[in-house]
Amino acid sequence: MRNISLLLKNIFKPVAAVAVLTIMFMSSANAQDAVEGRKIFKDKCSSCHALDRKMTGPALKDVDQRHDEKWLISWIKNSSAMVKAGDPAALKIFNEYNQVSMTAFPTLTDADIKNILTYIKEGEPKPKETAETAKVDEGVSTFSIVGVVFIILAAILVLIFLNKAIKFLEKVILKKQGVEIEEEVKTPFMKLLRGMLKNKKFVFSVVLSLVIILVTFGWMGMWETGVHTGYQPVQPIKFSHELHAGINKIECQYCHSGAFKSKNASIPSLNVCMNCHKQVQARDLYAGQISPEIQKIYDALGYDESTQSYDKAKQKPVEWVRIHNLPDLAYFNHSQHVVVGEQAIRKEKGLKPNEPVCFACHGPVDTMVEMYQYSPLTMKWCINCHRNAEVSTKGNAFYDKVIAAHEKIKKGEKITPALLGGLECGKCHY
Repeated sequence: MRNISLLLKNIFKPVAAVAVLTIMFMSSANAQDAVEGRKIFKDKCSSCHALDRKMTGPALKDVDQRHDEKWLISWIKNSSAMVKAGDPAALKIFNEYNQVSMTAFPTLTDADIKNILTYIKEGEPKPKETAETAKVDEGVSTFSIVGVVFIILAAILVLIFLNKAIKFLEKVILKKQGVEIEEEVKTPFMKLLRGMLKNKKFVFSVVLSLVIILVTFGWMGMWETGVHTGYQPVQPIKFSHELHAGINKIECQYCHSGAFKSKNASIPSLNVCMNCHKQVQARDLYAGQISPEIQKIYDALGYDESTQSYDKAKQKPVEWVRIHNLPDLAYFNHSQHVVVGEQAIRKEKGLKPNEPVCFACHGPVDTMVEMYQYSPLTMKWCINCHRNAEVSTKGNAFYDKVIAAHEKIKKGEKITPALLGGLECGKCHY
């Protein structure tokens, strides 16, 4: 036991330092490579390739296992040259895809291609941290780190005390056996350490500081309980907002029509999906078969593609997983923000003219392959926006009615709740 404790004391610090630095370096390097690779992939490759499905070109998942890195760099830069040179792997792909050469990318550097390969290997990176999520994540992660450090320090202290106990017992046994024990030569460091441990004020200060630090980070961790920024559940159908809202430029209100006229944005019914997907079936991406995700829509509606008819007996609801949840005590009306408060929100959040006002709360939805909660949706977050946003009354029908109502009040004319918005459904129906 004594030897083990001494060994741990000698090797713990250098091993821990090297491990932490190595993990930090590798994680930061790989994360950056994947992010840069994704940008280049979306710009150069996504029109013909996907990670997990066949499109105009093959699915690229595990491509690093099928070909080595040097071959892939040469292929991406100039596939035609490799085909002409008679490379067996290049000829196989060329013949498999109807002897159509892949577009050459001579402007891509080796580093760019390696970044693309890193992205393909690691897949979609995690949602980017926003200003709001940084605060949330920082508190939680720091608290976790402090907890781990505390456990490590406690383990070291236990080992030290066990070592002391072992030494004490050895001395007692040796004294009983009549063996003379040489006094240990105390080093300056040990003298200093023992002096500090005997100083009650110093020990009290250290203990008090540790208590304050742990209580502070514990409070921060509990304060963020229930904040679900970055929450990204798995949905029954893999609906890509990036494809629909980003690449295909479908307006938000086409699917979420309720956001502009009611309290709830509403999840679109599958009949809205069928407006397009009766014809759009992505067969060219799946060797002539209907896309598996589109097939899920057909199955839920009991739709037979061959007869273009619906079987009500086979219909079943799609159990979407709610992402944005507010407590029952909170009332939020989408139409008041999207329509009445649109200009004020746009100015406060710095949205571009071509960006829908939805981005203010839901983030850059047009880049989300899978939807996740972008904003914290806490009371503080809402209040800060209400404190800072500048209300614009010019050209706003809602405030025109308010001004008209005030004019009637000045003249002593009749004012009804209807004139003040009392007929709005959300006033009574939650």
